[in-house]
Amino acid sequence: MAGRTMTWTLSVLLCLGLCWGPWDQVQAEFGPKLSIWADPGPIVSKGSPVTIWCQGSLQADGYILYKEKSSEPLNTTIIQASSNKTGFLIQSMSSQHTGLYQCEYSTGGTVSERSEPLLLVLTGLRWGPWDQVQAGVRPKPSIWADPGPIVSKGSPVTIWCQGSLQADGYILYKERSSDPLDTRIPQASSNKTGFLIQSISSQNTGLYQCAYSTGGRLSERSEPLLLVLTGEHSGPSLSAQPGPVVTSGGNVSLLCSSQSTLDTVHLLKEGGAEPPQHWKSELRSYERRWQAVFPVGPVNSSHGGTYRCCGSSSSTPNVWSQPSAPLHLEVTGVYREPSLSAHPGPLLLPGDSLTLQCHSEPGFDRFALTKEQGPTHLQRFHKQHSPNFSLGPVNLTHRGRYRCYSGHKLSYVWSAPSAPLDILIAGKDSKPSLSVQPGPSVPLGANVTLQCRSEDRADTFHLHREGSLDPPQQLRLQDTAAPSQANFTISPVTSGHHGTYRCYSSRSSSPFQLSQPSDPLELVVSGLQLSLNILIGVSGALVLLLSLLLFLLLRHRCQCKSRMSAGAALKDPQPGEGLELDPQHNGPDDSSKQVTYAQVNCRSRLRQGVATSPSPLSEELLDKKGRQAEEDRQMDSQAAAAEDPKDVTYAQLTLMTSRRETSAPPCSPSEQPSDEPSVYATLAVH
Repeated sequence: MAGRTMTWTLSVLLCLGLCWGPWDQVQAEFGPKLSIWADPGPIVSKGSPVTIWCQGSLQADGYILYKEKSSEPLNTTIIQASSNKTGFLIQSMSSQHTGLYQCEYSTGGTVSERSEPLLLVLTGLRWGPWDQVQAGVRPKPSIWADPGPIVSKGSPVTIWCQGSLQADGYILYKERSSDPLDTRIPQASSNKTGFLIQSISSQNTGLYQCAYSTGGRLSERSEPLLLVLTGEHSGPSLSAQPGPVVTSGGNVSLLCSSQSTLDTVHLLKEGGAEPPQHWKSELRSYERRWQAVFPVGPVNSSHGGTYRCCGSSSSTPNVWSQPSAPLHLEVTGVYREPSLSAHPGPLLLPGDSLTLQCHSEPGFDRFALTKEQGPTHLQRFHKQHSPNFSLGPVNLTHRGRYRCYSGHKLSYVWSAPSAPLDILIAGKDSKPSLSVQPGPSVPLGANVTLQCRSEDRADTFHLHREGSLDPPQQLRLQDTAAPSQANFTISPVTSGHHGTYRCYSSRSSSPFQLSQPSDPLELVVSGLQLSLNILIGVSGALVLLLSLLLFLLLRHRCQCKSRMSAGAALKDPQPGEGLELDPQHNGPDDSSKQVTYAQVNCRSRLRQGVATSPSPLSEELLDKKGRQAEEDRQMDSQAAAAEDPKDVTYAQLTLMTSRRETSAPPCSPSEQPSDEPSVYATLAVH
């Protein structure tokens, strides 16, 4: 018997050497693929026994066990009669036994394909139902579901587990069981792996966890992931009280209600990292509906977004109903408020066109329009500072109070609301009458009263001037008995009150629905033409005065420039120097004539500590030719200094003999040359 066993084993090994390469198989027709598992499980505490089971075909005559995808068998066994599986026992688990295992079987000397890999992991202590105490703890992995943990019935979903680049295997657990649900070998250079569920059903719902192994040692488990199935029941409805537009810092309640007997309600926020909120629903007997209330507040910008709710029964907590319709929660008051205007105006007749314009600061590309308590129309405008909301042609449904908001795209955070704008629609009931006291022609500064009278019962009257974008003036009466009348007093009358007026009546129960307009009344402000003429005359006088001042200023500047040019043409002599000019000659016989040169040094201001003295040559000539001239010069200088101490003129006379010239043009053809000496003056301006 022993010899036959050795012969069979040798034949199997010979076949392996002939038929198997490192990863190749050459095989004949085989039955079902092998399965491999560990008993009591693939996660084994140190020193504990474990059996690796391999199950194949009843025709198999032997099984082979491999480790780490090696081509060399780790162990072989001969199966017992009428059995399609065999076990490989490890008496005492140690770190040498950890790793990946595969098995195959042979039939008539031909080897089957290998099984899926089995990861055997060593832990410090045996697993409990909820906790894991282990030696050599690795970082905790992360777990998530793609496209999400809430999956429609029959849809695919992948559970991803991310650990370490050094991980050699990933293990998936369900309901915190100690037995792995599935194992995966990661691809090279990857720190995560996915567990695919092709079509989710109620059996796939529940809590999932994952772990990974490195070198045969297991990490701690991830946080639990709840996988939920939706679509088993009809969806509930979701609403907001007092409304889905909430001011920052305020409070709001989200109400989820259903006619189905679902005792638990779940609130979800799309795209948010927050887990679903769960709330027990209560039966509203008078409405025959199950309802749960989720309070939200104080509201901030993070609360903005899209919400849905689902219902479930306590008997199947992970099987939910269809989700409700989405509810968009808008948070306002975060940015500065815009302004809202109506074109052609806030008072219209049925059939008129109306455009509401929301004006905001630059940088906003999304705008919202609200009416009374809730939004009526939300439009997205890109790269427009003043978006237009077209509401025409209007009818009675367009009447009401409007506000607008500015925000940014892909956001539920908005500015503060604009000031309210009332849109009034006229055309109901009979028209009132409009009169004026004392008359339609009123002087500037006087008082005038416009009387609006209605034969129908009305408690509010409106006065509007045609062409004005301002809302109509409004007066409310205490007595609503018909007929009724309201007096609009204008005091004092200005030019802005000139125009055509109409009045309307309404009831406080329908404040935005007005009567037919009254017949037009034109108010003429007298004295307006006289005031206009006076204004034109005053304006003309001011223009003439400004022109005269401008002319004088330009003339003064031209004179100053001329004086500066004349002064710049003369040399500014240094102290003690004179500027000599060639004398003019009166005729050819001037050899005996003497010419007296005078140099005058003019300074605009007296320099402190500086005096001008005559040159030595000048002193000599003065002694010889004219001491009297020097005395006269000094007297003239003193007289000039006495008259204006701030503008002193110094004069220095230099007597020289004129040079002879061969010819000189006469001063005038009619004049004869003079025999008297000529005196020339040279001015040097400083």
